[in-house]
Amino acid sequence: MSNHVLLNNVDHKDLKIITDRSAKLGDNVMYAFTFPFEFRNVQAHYPIFFQKDPDSEKYYPVAMLGLQQGENLFLGEHGWDAAYIPVAIERQPFLIGFESADNEAHTVIHVDMDSPRVSEAEGEPVFLEHGGNTAYLNHVAGLLEALYQGDQENSRFVQALVQHDLFESFTLDMELNDGSKNRLAGFYTINEDKLAVLDGATLSTLHKEGHLQAIYMVLASLSHMRDLIMRKNARL
Repeated sequence: MSNHVLLNNVDHKDLKIITDRSAKLGDNVMYAFTFPFEFRNVQAHYPIFFQKDPDSEKYYPVAMLGLQQGENLFLGEHGWDAAYIPVAIERQPFLIGFESADNEAHTVIHVDMDSPRVSEAEGEPVFLEHGGNTAYLNHVAGLLEALYQGDQENSRFVQALVQHDLFESFTLDMELNDGSKNRLAGFYTINEDKLAVLDGATLSTLHKEGHLQAIYMVLASLSHMRDLIMRKNARL
């Protein structure tokens, strides 16, 4: 369950956020949504695939953290075992809301009060003693703004991939060290063969729109599937 409310320095003057990383705090997830603005950092640690929403038929890039639901292979006894945490994970338990004023919609910050990260006893303070924002809240606000802009960038990026028919379904069968046979399915990647035959004008357009670099970041990230399997085997 979740309980999203508008953040304010009166009702939440004593609010603190636990920023440790653990399963009990909700970090045991198989994947995290990601965005082209962070692909350079994400591809250094995680494979990037795409998920297709069955209702809207839209594709969304995701950073793979595990090989099955409820599994994050980057969580250990000492926290998160990677130098970069995807923004969609790091911003929790905050999210963007919208508020209308003067016939215009403005972004505001909401907080999930049912999140296990919310506390008044420990963690990072959200507001200063006299009501101002802490450096932590300013950091969160920056993350949320990046997510808001990144969602729009995602739409343009995915639209370009669909336009040039570059998506293909991805299935990986693997046998782990304990002899168990496993399959990763239900995700999509970029078809390298179709990418290779795009003409120069199309590649130039993709480059000018900022999509070509993102495409190659996605492809480069796939080498980390081997790392995920190694992490899985190490836990067996």
